[in-house]
Amino acid sequence: MLDTVLNTLAVAKVIDGSQLWVETLRLLGKTPIALLITLIVSIVLLKNQRSYEQIEKICDSSLGPICAIVLVTGAGGMFGGVLRASGIGEVLASTLGHTGMPVIVAAFIISSALRVAQGSATVALTTTAALISPMVAADPSLSQMDLCFIVISIASGATVLAHVNDSGFWLVSRFLEIDTKTMLKTWTVQETLIGIVGFIIAYVGSIIF
Repeated sequence: MLDTVLNTLAVAKVIDGSQLWVETLRLLGKTPIALLITLIVSIVLLKNQRSYEQIEKICDSSLGPICAIVLVTGAGGMFGGVLRASGIGEVLASTLGHTGMPVIVAAFIISSALRVAQGSATVALTTTAALISPMVAADPSLSQMDLCFIVISIASGATVLAHVNDSGFWLVSRFLEIDTKTMLKTWTVQETLIGIVGFIIAYVGSIIF
């Protein structure tokens, strides 16, 4: 929360992001530091109820499952990284960006294609936004509501078809002990439905408003 909130305030020019106190608090909010603090606090709270030997045993027994999740999640993320480095995302986006279709539809398709190709929803979001922005700037007929619906369309496309090149897919799979086939039947279908429903709502909203 410290990292996200302070970064948002700094981007909005509410505070000076270069100040030492801001950078210090953002450092505490970084994921590794926040998790380390959580671990230390947990050990301190447990020491009143457990012996040091018991706490050590708890920590040792947790390493196996954690390492397995980190390893598989990292492998999935690396696969997505390889696809990004290959340039497939840029090729897909460039091809779909010149089809002449409505901006909101193009945004969804490009974002979906990038999501499927390289797995990262964040990369799909940012890349699609960069590619769509010239189209949006060139269309003066788009209202503020239209822009909101385009953003929702991009986010919806970046949600669909989460599969084996998505590190989050493996995180959920290993943490909940779900096999890959079942994940594809449940998680992938669920994410796809969320994305499609979101796009439909955005598209209908753009027509009505």
